[in-house]
Amino acid sequence: MESMNSLLLNTDGVQIPQLGFGVWQIPAEETERAVAHALRIGYRHVDTAAAYGNEEAVGRAVRAAERPREKLFVTTKLANPDHDRAEAAFEESLSRLGLDYVDLYLIHWPVPSRDSYVQAWRALEKIYRSGRAKAIGTSNFTVETLTRLMDETDIVPSINQIELHPYFQQRELRAFHEANGILTQAWSPLGQGKGLLEDPALELLSSKCGRTPAQLVLRWHLQLGNVAIPKSATPARIKENFGVFDFVLDPEDMAVIGAMNRGQRLGPDPQTFV
Repeated sequence: MESMNSLLLNTDGVQIPQLGFGVWQIPAEETERAVAHALRIGYRHVDTAAAYGNEEAVGRAVRAAERPREKLFVTTKLANPDHDRAEAAFEESLSRLGLDYVDLYLIHWPVPSRDSYVQAWRALEKIYRSGRAKAIGTSNFTVETLTRLMDETDIVPSINQIELHPYFQQRELRAFHEANGILTQAWSPLGQGKGLLEDPALELLSSKCGRTPAQLVLRWHLQLGNVAIPKSATPARIKENFGVFDFVLDPEDMAVIGAMNRGQRLGPDPQTFV
C-alpha cells in the first residue's frame, strides 16, 4: 500500500512508515508467521529488538517478502547489557536478521544507573556514518537523558520510542521532541490490552464512527503525528489494526480521546529500569 502514511526523519531524507508492526512478546516460533502475514496485508515497517529474542524470525520473513528490501523498514535495538559493546552487538543483530543494514537502530533503554548511554550513542553515530544503519535513535529516553545526549554528542536522535497511549499521553516529552526535530514513536499504543479498549468513552466513539476502539486509537496516534507500532499475533487483529488509512477523526473525536489522559504508565519507568 504505497499510499500508507510516512514521516520524514531528520536524517538524510529517510522516511519511516507511520504505522509499524511490533513483535514484542511474540514468541520466536510465532514471529515469522505473524510478520509474513503483516507484510502481505501491507505493513512496510517491522520493529524488533535484540532483547525480544525473535530477530532471526523477523529476518526470515523480511527476506522472504514479495516487496523489495528497499521498500521495507526494519528497526532493531541495542540491549541494555550491551551499551559498552554496541558495535559488536549491532553486528550480532545484523547477523541474526540476515540483513546488510537496518533502517533504524535504537538504544533500547537509557539505564541511567549505569551511566553508559552516551558512550553507546557515540558507537551508534559510528554505525550510522558507516551506512549500516540508515538512521539512529533512542527508546524510553526522557527529557533529561535526551538533553544530555544532545549536549555531549554530535547527532540528534531521529526518533524516541516511548510508552504512549490515551491513558499515558506524555505531552511534555512530545513537545520536547517536536522542539528538537525528534519524531515520537509509540510503543504499547493500544495500552497492552489492560482496559483501555473497553473504556466507555472509546466504546461510545466506536458506535458513532463505526470503527473499532483499536482503530480509533491508532488513528488518533497518526493524526497527532506519532509513529505507532501495535503488535498482535492474531491475523484478524493484524488486519484490523491496518485499517486506519481510510477515515479521519474530527476535532471533537480527537478531543474525546485527548481527554482520556490519566498519566497512567503501564510499563517500566525509564529512570529506574535496568
